[in-house]
Amino acid sequence: MGIVLAGAAGVGKTRLAREALAVAEQRGALIRWAVATASARGLPLGAFVATLRMLGPDPARLVGQASQALLAGASRSGVVIGVDNAHLLDELSAVLIHQLVVHRTASVVLTLRTGETAPDAVTALWKDGHLPRLELQALSRSVTAALLEARLGGPVDNATARRLWAITQGNALYLQQLVDGELEAGRLQQVTGMWRWLGEPALSPGLVELVSARIGQLPDAQRDVLDVLAIGEPLGIPLLVKLTDPAAVEQVEARGLVEVYPDGRRLQARLAHPLYGELQRGQMGVLHARRLRGRIACALADTGGRRAGDTLRRATLMLDSDLQADSVLLTSAARRATELGDFALAGRIARAAVAAGGEFESRLLLVNALTWSGRGDEADAELVALGALARTDAQRARTAIHRVNGLVWALGRPAEAEVVLDEVGGTIADDAAALELAAMRSVVDAFLGRTVPAAQTAAEVLAHPRCSSAATQLASWGLAVSCGGLGRLEACASVGCHDGVDEVLRRIDDLVESYQIGLHQAAVSVFFWVRALILGGHLDRADQAARRYRERCQDTPGPANVVTSFMCALVAISRGQVRTAARWYRQAIAGIQGADPGGWSFFGLVGLTAALAMGGETPAARQAFEAMTAARHPVYVLTEPDVLLAQAWVTAAGGSASRAVALTRQAAEVAALHPQPAVEAFALHTAVCFGDLTVGDRLAQLSTHVDGPRASAATAHAAALAADDGDALCAAAAQWEAMGALLLAADAAAQAATAYSRQDRRGSAHAAAAYAHRLAQACEGARTPALTAITAPLPLTRREREIVTLATGGLSNRQIAQQLVISVRTVENHLYRACAKLGTTDRAELAALLHKPPTASEYSRRPQGE
Repeated sequence: MGIVLAGAAGVGKTRLAREALAVAEQRGALIRWAVATASARGLPLGAFVATLRMLGPDPARLVGQASQALLAGASRSGVVIGVDNAHLLDELSAVLIHQLVVHRTASVVLTLRTGETAPDAVTALWKDGHLPRLELQALSRSVTAALLEARLGGPVDNATARRLWAITQGNALYLQQLVDGELEAGRLQQVTGMWRWLGEPALSPGLVELVSARIGQLPDAQRDVLDVLAIGEPLGIPLLVKLTDPAAVEQVEARGLVEVYPDGRRLQARLAHPLYGELQRGQMGVLHARRLRGRIACALADTGGRRAGDTLRRATLMLDSDLQADSVLLTSAARRATELGDFALAGRIARAAVAAGGEFESRLLLVNALTWSGRGDEADAELVALGALARTDAQRARTAIHRVNGLVWALGRPAEAEVVLDEVGGTIADDAAALELAAMRSVVDAFLGRTVPAAQTAAEVLAHPRCSSAATQLASWGLAVSCGGLGRLEACASVGCHDGVDEVLRRIDDLVESYQIGLHQAAVSVFFWVRALILGGHLDRADQAARRYRERCQDTPGPANVVTSFMCALVAISRGQVRTAARWYRQAIAGIQGADPGGWSFFGLVGLTAALAMGGETPAARQAFEAMTAARHPVYVLTEPDVLLAQAWVTAAGGSASRAVALTRQAAEVAALHPQPAVEAFALHTAVCFGDLTVGDRLAQLSTHVDGPRASAATAHAAALAADDGDALCAAAAQWEAMGALLLAADAAAQAATAYSRQDRRGSAHAAAAYAHRLAQACEGARTPALTAITAPLPLTRREREIVTLATGGLSNRQIAQQLVISVRTVENHLYRACAKLGTTDRAELAALLHKPPTASEYSRRPQGE
């Protein structure tokens, strides 16, 4: 009876054994615990000295005496003996444990380290079938993330969870030590409610001790192998043995400190655990590290540097080495780091390239890295020098585009940016360069709400035979922003993309695969195509695009990771997954904190505000709204309707449905002004979900101009609500459900339940309410006005319910009157009638009634009208 728990050091064997013994003790068992150590291995029964105290001098009787001593005092629940590090047991202790198991006189829980030699008597326990052996594995990524959130008491962003798993390889003991050290150092901290790990790790003394013990004392030749790999891993075996002692390479592999693995036709070597590298680098002298970097960089150059990533590796090693800087190599590496979206590294390398004599391209890469890192003022200063280096039309156009990029997004000065486009555009004769400037103008126009000229310009650029990869990326971005708002998804056919948005996305993919644009540039364009697909009602296609780019970008640093998080948030909120959306928004905002290249934090706060309000987290939604207002960005004119819709959701969450409807109508008016008919339809349909009966005609008009199924579905929903037609509302709910918009479906079903109850169709009301609740369960606790109305059905008019909700939310009668633009006397009259109907004047009791689950008869007692 019992079990053998095996595994590598730190995987949690001891903790699991302790927990098992604690459960047994709660059930009445007598517990014995022993720890085997190397120092006690030379003593007979050394592991049990503290437990057994004095035994007789006869060696032949020691095992029997020890067995009696361990079993003494046992109850009917028996004895459970735990032995930690059983591979270190002396032979007599091993025989004692073997006999206890074989004779079934006690239950035994043993832990031992995988790969270590254990006494024969211990090995026989599982080999002969007396005890099962459970091989404990390191924590998976998902389990590591869950453990981190439990330890930290809040959500952890995905990048942090991945980094902590990667550096600890799921070793629970290493993870605990690292997290404790990073918390104490302040590098693991909460940003916008999300735990995030900033900077590089510094091993705590406890973790240094643990990792050092695992590495052990090594001869100099073996330690040299670890040092070289700590600086340059992974390295090919021929290169590694050239830099170190071949015999030492074999020896450290045999000790399990280095892993050798195939990579195509080559064998590569890397350290067996990432923390070995952290330890070696931390203990290495500065001069020694610089010399090693130089040796490895030269060795890589001697191999020809033909493998992907060799140029970037050589340049990174060169930065902090004793080698003379090579501007050509550094510029090439900065270009590659830019393509990967690692702007911190790209900026370091590009700056070194400039210092080494690099000219236009080196400084252009530096400006680009600074801009995308949110360092607009520094980029603006570098642009002066860049402009002086521009000699050709292509160079002048690229300089102008980066100047515009910085002015518009980083510095928030779009008017100056348009002057730059006009001035430089008048000096450009080359068609390809002029197309790039035109593409940039289409993006600026789209963001400033000039959607029609933006779409026209972008389409003309994409259709031109001399459209470059840079112009293609910018024009597809401008087309996505403008056509998404205009609801003209089929406009893609006019630029040769006969398969519509899907073909545009394939074009962008091709540019990434051929290294003509970076992942970050592609992600920005794709984000707005995802938005366009959602506005058109193509949720599944939007989901597929977001997932594909998220998979490509989730392990990349910088903006690409952040932008794809925003994609996932957009898809989640469109499907009604309000808490998932809020998490994605928080993660993205935290990821860009202090390095926002221009307005993305504001964009995220707009979405976060709405997601929190939809989830019923009203105080948090109000805080997000305040942060959004403070972060307002002057170029994001296209998001003005979204800002008003976010405010409407906060208002609705606070109980003021009529004010929320007014804000959605205002959002629709702003969308019509720019124009963005798809956004206008979206806003008007939000008003329908809030109970507006008046917008059906305008939605019907818009549905003839907006591509995709969403506008026509909104029109049908609005007509059904205005007609108080429960059957048509259920049909609308089914249509939304088929589209994948589950929260909209839940709202339509809830409105159907209310309509049926007004018509005294009790069975239909119950069925519609059940349908609404089933849909709402997939929406992660979302709370909308329609769902709230059927959760706590009361004999109140809409206006009475609204005023009671505001009153129980803490507003005075005067504040309610000001918010609803009615007199205080009207508020008092409504409250009086509501209290009379509900039989109470206590606001706490009123609040409890508002959130009381419905009874079987309440759906039939709903009054009509105001």
